[in-house]
Amino acid sequence: MLKLNKVHHVAIICSNYEVSKHFYTQKLGLPILHEMYREERQSYKLDLLVGETTQIELFSFPDPPQRVQYPEARGLRHLAFEVDDVVKAAEELEREEIEVEPVRIDPVTGKKYTFFKDPDGLPLELYEA
Repeated sequence: MLKLNKVHHVAIICSNYEVSKHFYTQKLGLPILHEMYREERQSYKLDLLVGETTQIELFSFPDPPQRVQYPEARGLRHLAFEVDDVVKAAEELEREEIEVEPVRIDPVTGKKYTFFKDPDGLPLELYEA
């Protein structure tokens, strides 16, 4: 049986590189590991660190197609970030003028969670540790 150790990275394609870079680094506070422009693809690639080991790869490509939002389509549904305090984290996002859904309770785990979106409408979740 295949043994998977952990999720190493999640790749995101954005429509406006500078706007998304600002969102993930300045509003969410993710540190930059590496940034490069790939001339042959006319694409930026930005590696961001989440926690101690997980990464987000942020890509820009010329004219990427829009993501299907609703009704929900197959594929990645959302990206969830673990936080110590969902209410506090949501308040921090709201101070950055990021709209956050009301905090809810997971009926299975009893943990708090909420959703917000990145500049391209990608659903992001905060889930309490």
